[in-house]
Formats: sequence, structure tokens, C-alpha cells
Amino acid sequence: MQKLLSFLTLASILLLSGCGYNTLQSTDEQIKASWAEVVNQYQRRADLIPNLVNTVKGFATQEKEVLLGVTAARSRAGSIQATPELINDAAAFARFQNAQSELTGALTRLLAVAENYPQLKSNANFRDLQAQLEGTENRIAVARNRYIQAVQEYNVTVRSFPGNLTAMMFGFQIKPNFTVENEQAIAVPPTVEFGVPATAQ
Repeated sequence: MQKLLSFLTLASILLLSGCGYNTLQSTDEQIKASWAEVVNQYQRRADLIPNLVNTVKGFATQEKEVLLGVTAARSRAGSIQATPELINDAAAFARFQNAQSELTGALTRLLAVAENYPQLKSNANFRDLQAQLEGTENRIAVARNRYIQAVQEYNVTVRSFPGNLTAMMFGFQIKPNFTVENEQAIAVPPTVEFGVPATAQ
């Protein structure tokens, strides 16, 4: 009887260790950690924006529409609470991603405005803020890439046998991932034209 009980205990341990539960737990935790880093970098960017807007405002007050656009986009992005639960809700995740993309576009327009103001481009404060923002955008890209990889690993586990059975039993669902905004637009190769310079007359 003792041998049978020991055998059943050993068989249960072996069966449970191969069911994928621990893998689901560890990959889920990796997603949470990766998500926290994504949110951290987006917050860093949001914290830089007021100083950047104020610096540009000092040189380019007539660019009110662009400045208001950045401020409004930052406000909308900040209004979406980036809670850990957000990564389990595909619709909320899409709203978060859209708000951050809108903010990226507004910042791009703001930095394009700076090209028209040589005094602004030569301002040390603006250059420092621009460098910090560029560094932050790079950090966002790295953090998003790590998140994408963590979600991929987790989703493969959730969808693969026997992990899918364990996932169903314990309520693990596929998590949403970052997507490209306009996939069709980036699928078209860019047109490159080398114009012939006008001859001096």
C-alpha cells in the first residue's frame, strides 16, 4: 500500500510538472515586468513633454495649434490608466496603444516645427530636451520589443498542448500585443527620387 501511495505521489508530481502551469506563471510574470517597463518609459516621455512645449513656446508662440495638439495628446494618453489589468483587455490595450501613437505623432509635428526656428534649434535647453526625448523613444522601442517577445512566449504556451489544457483549467487567456498602426501603408515601398538640380542661369 505504501509503495502504491508513493508511486501515485511521484506520478502526480511528474504529471503536474509537465502540464505547463509553472511555465504559464513564469511567462505571465515576465509579461507583467515587461509591461511595467513599457509604462515606465511612456511616463518618462510624458514627463519630458511640458518642458519641451514650454521651450518651444518661448520661441514659436505662433505655433499655437501644434503646441495645443501635443498638450491635448499628452492629456489623452495620460487619461488611460495603464494598470496591469489593461494587458488582459484587448480593447483597452488598443485604446492605450492608439493614445500613445497619437502622442508620438503630435511630438513628431512639434519637432518638425523646430526646423523652422534656427534660434530654437540652437537653444541648449531645447537640444538637451530633444536628445532626452530621442533617447526615451529608443527606450520605448526596446521596452515594447521585450514586451512583444514576452507575450509571444506566453501566447505560444497558452496555445500549445498540453499547456493549453492547463491554461483553460486555470483561466489563462491569450494576451494582446502591440501592432503596427497602418500595416498597409508601411507595406508599400517608399518612392525615392533623385531630382536633377536646376541649372544656374
